Amino acid sequence: MTIETQYRAHFDASIGFTNGGGLTANAFRLDIPGEEIPPAGPDAITSATVSRLLVQHLGLTLVGDVTLTHLAIVEEQHRGSRGVTTERSTSHAPRGALVDLSHTIRAGLVTYPGLPEPVITPHLTREDSASHYAPGTEFAMDIISMIGNTGTYIDSPFHRYEGGTDLSGLTLDTLVDQRAEVFHLQDSTERGIPASVFYDRDIAGCAVLLHTGWDTHFATPAYASGAPYLTADAAAYLVERGVTLVGIDSLNIDNTEADGAGERPAHSQLLAAGIHVVEHLTNLGQLPPSGSTFTAVPPRVEGFGTFPVRAFARLPIPGS
Repeated sequence: MTIETQYRAHFDASIGFTNGGGLTANAFRLDIPGEEIPPAGPDAITSATVSRLLVQHLGLTLVGDVTLTHLAIVEEQHRGSRGVTTERSTSHAPRGALVDLSHTIRAGLVTYPGLPEPVITPHLTREDSASHYAPGTEFAMDIISMIGNTGTYIDSPFHRYEGGTDLSGLTLDTLVDQRAEVFHLQDSTERGIPASVFYDRDIAGCAVLLHTGWDTHFATPAYASGAPYLTADAAAYLVERGVTLVGIDSLNIDNTEADGAGERPAHSQLLAAGIHVVEHLTNLGQLPPSGSTFTAVPPRVEGFGTFPVRAFARLPIPGS
């Protein structure tokens, strides 16, 4: 898939209002829409253009003057500035293209260190099937033994709470075609994702997907330590806002290291509220901040709390 080069403006700003007062911003970052890039290239973007986009992004009125300093235009993925449509174009993919967000499950895959690896064994080989079917007709039937926490998987409330809804009780209207809000956090300097990163968007009734970039370490020793996670206050905010699902491309949605003290506040709060959790996603960097839909459906298994899913997103139709 060909992705259009994207740019963001980095700057400090001082904004004055015609009726008095003002605002200042330090190290602000702002998406630059593709249509605002001059024919001469991003270096030709003026401070006047960035000032106008800043006022529009903040939704300000009665602005008297805007002064920018330390302005730099940087090639960088859009993060969802107000009024900026992230363009994803390709000459081959169909409109509303699908993006696979799941890791491949194979024999011996290490998803979470310490948990058993999948074991795949034949029940009926193609060679053995020759004695059961007409000549030239062959089948393979295989057995897979694995823990539910394998690959990209979903957690139901039963995973955390006795008597909680199990996989068979999850309703399709909370799993299929969920409006997706994607938060691109791969350059965050802190492991813990705070509630404040969600303040700028309407996330009620949607799937919140956390792109940390940690999936680049999947199935390697580096995946097991230093992973990003959702903080307790952020989980509480997502419950308060009424999201349907939270997904992350990291080792765990909670802090599993020693400083986490064995607590699992994100799992506990989200699953208690009936909000599904999907862990070990991948390819979230291919999704725009808004406009996609998300689907992750497990089989209907009674008395089971977690199971792998084929998670995927459908991109918005270009120009829609």
